Amino acid sequence: MPSAHLPDRSLIDIGGADAGDFLHGIITTDVEGLPDNEARPGALLTPQGKILFDFLIWRTADGFVIECDTSQREALIRRLTMYKLRAAVTLSAGETGVTLTWGEAADSTSGIVDGAFRKAGILLKRQPVHAAEGHDGEAYDALRVEAGLAVSGRDYALQDAFPHDVLLDLDGGLSFRKGCYIGQEVVSRMQHRGTARRRVAQVTAEAPLPASGTELLAGGKPVGSLGTVSGNRALAIVRIDRVGDAMAHGIPVLAGDMAVSLVLPAWTGLSFPSETSEAET
Repeated sequence: MPSAHLPDRSLIDIGGADAGDFLHGIITTDVEGLPDNEARPGALLTPQGKILFDFLIWRTADGFVIECDTSQREALIRRLTMYKLRAAVTLSAGETGVTLTWGEAADSTSGIVDGAFRKAGILLKRQPVHAAEGHDGEAYDALRVEAGLAVSGRDYALQDAFPHDVLLDLDGGLSFRKGCYIGQEVVSRMQHRGTARRRVAQVTAEAPLPASGTELLAGGKPVGSLGTVSGNRALAIVRIDRVGDAMAHGIPVLAGDMAVSLVLPAWTGLSFPSETSEAET
């Protein structure tokens, strides 16, 4: 069955009488509206609205679980501890390693449904346990590229991206209906003014693409850089105004010396601007 084990993902167990209210008031996800048996993406932001930590969160019988990159876990626990003050909240390190199953095989597999992949039309379930088989991280990378789902460390650097840049406003990881949370004012202003100019794009070429980090250029101007690369397909966070301008004028986008095609994930309903961009700021 299509599956992968990710040893570099770790869990944080969060419990206590105030856990729900505590999380709802600081992260981007609508914690109160979390359905049972579904993981949704989320982030803890800087006051300036940039992503400080990215993760998945879901309910358990005793509270909540956050799944994050192992390299982020201890720092995230420290940051959450700093915010909880006297709230009745417990924070502890949980399992290390997550096993994923997707496609038709996931129908009969237990686990937590990944809500972001479901938005992209893919059934994927996450099980927070170690597995002896299915350690195919490359297959999972290919699936993320197919879905148009970016992660920090592979597709963008923490503290260098807004939630809109990585589609949190569309994949269930960002609520505009709940009350205030850290960075909310900046994110809401971006939403209401429609000023999001960077988005995750899917990149394709006729041959294997160059390495992650390769700059994408249009008419000699940078529009983004490659993130996760899987053969001749990749993800990239790009300036949609610059890409749209290049498309309107028939200017090719290059990854190194290679011509590439860019589309925005179909499930988002987004498209590149078709008119000439305004003067750059």
